[in-house]
Amino acid sequence: MTKFGERWNAGLRELIAEAGVNAMKDAGIPGEQIDALYGGTMASGSLIGQEHITALIADYMGLNPIPATRVEAACASGGVALRTAYMAVASGLHDTVVVGGVEKMTDVSTGDATIALGGAGDQEWELFNGATFPALYALAARRHMFEYGTTEEQMAAVAVKNHANAAKNPFAQFTKEITLETVMNSKVIADPLKLMDCSPISDGAAAVILMPLDKAKEHTDKPVEIVASAQASDTLALQSRKSLTSLRATQVAAEKAYRLAGIKPSDVNVCEVHDCFTIAEILAIEDLGFFKKGEGGKATEEGETALNSRISVNTSGGLKGCGHPVGATGVKQAVEIAWQLRGDGGRRQVKDARIGMTHNVGGSGATAVVSVMRRAD
Repeated sequence: MTKFGERWNAGLRELIAEAGVNAMKDAGIPGEQIDALYGGTMASGSLIGQEHITALIADYMGLNPIPATRVEAACASGGVALRTAYMAVASGLHDTVVVGGVEKMTDVSTGDATIALGGAGDQEWELFNGATFPALYALAARRHMFEYGTTEEQMAAVAVKNHANAAKNPFAQFTKEITLETVMNSKVIADPLKLMDCSPISDGAAAVILMPLDKAKEHTDKPVEIVASAQASDTLALQSRKSLTSLRATQVAAEKAYRLAGIKPSDVNVCEVHDCFTIAEILAIEDLGFFKKGEGGKATEEGETALNSRISVNTSGGLKGCGHPVGATGVKQAVEIAWQLRGDGGRRQVKDARIGMTHNVGGSGATAVVSVMRRAD
């Protein structure tokens, strides 16, 4: 992956080329052995005026004439691209596939970026009427506080923990730790969510190489195996959901992934979850079955999701600390879990990590994809 952040010195094509070349070098795979390319990007047309992104990537990376397919699922674009590539390899259609995720978000104003991101929700019923994504997640936060007694301090604890992990990650956008007071005293964006409860606008890219496990073992002595990947959907508009305190798509995708992998939530050592807002991580760790519904805030406050605790959540720093170039996030999650399972996590390494998981959400929960990975040595 590239460094995430405000990458003024690099355009979209430079970012994805950097990530893609590094992925091929890491795997020991030359470009001529790549059979197909799948790319996740959400809003390149709105953000940089460039559609037909994967054709551009294949061209710029010298991968023509292989098939290059763009995958769009809002903020879950990278995770769904990974799952699509996984199915292509598992089916036998392709042997060696590169998956990339990229977004260049800082070339437009914050207002224009907000409008582009708003398209991940129901444009007619939500964005048009003034409901930005901070506002939608603020509704979920307020309801969670009402039903379960979750506090603003518990949400702030998510940000503190993720910035502490990001401070150990050289690829992260934010590499300084923060305090609870910093979060609590930051500007209110959509009550009760404050500036430091929100993930940033970011540039960045990430890439992985997929191939059958027996072939992978010819290239590395530390392969990571995807043992399950599942996807689910829900209503686009928040108003039509059965609950504001659960993401049904996450629950369904997780249940399928656990069943396919033959594991239970307590078997997972490390997980990258979609913390676009601090309340989103609390919802995620509950919906994924790590904690009972309503107990995610308390568990975070008590350190149960910190590095090398009950379950290590968002060791990369998550979207909050590492950054959130939306199309790249799902692939970045896979990169982080692969590093953790290979023992390459550096100062944020989870001890004896054998099973990891990624959780990538599109919009306010209309799409969710969960992938389970394990060390295959």
